[in-house]
Amino acid sequence: MSGQGSGGNVLAAICSFFIPGLGQLVQGRIGKALMFFIVTAISYALGATVILFFMWFVGAIFHLWAIIDAATYKGSD
Repeated sequence: MSGQGSGGNVLAAICSFFIPGLGQLVQGRIGKALMFFIVTAISYALGATVILFFMWFVGAIFHLWAIIDAATYKGSD
């Protein structure tokens, strides 16, 4: 990737919009990709229950964080 604001980062942010962590995977950051995907998926799954509905908000925060992280990646992690 060329750096923040590059076309690659825009593509990565779009990928993370649909699947959290996919943008980081496109950028080659496997650890962060797994972290974002697992935490967001578990939070959304727990948020689907009536008892732990507040976890939906945690999942949304991590999902947004994944998008922003992919869009602002500078190339050295």
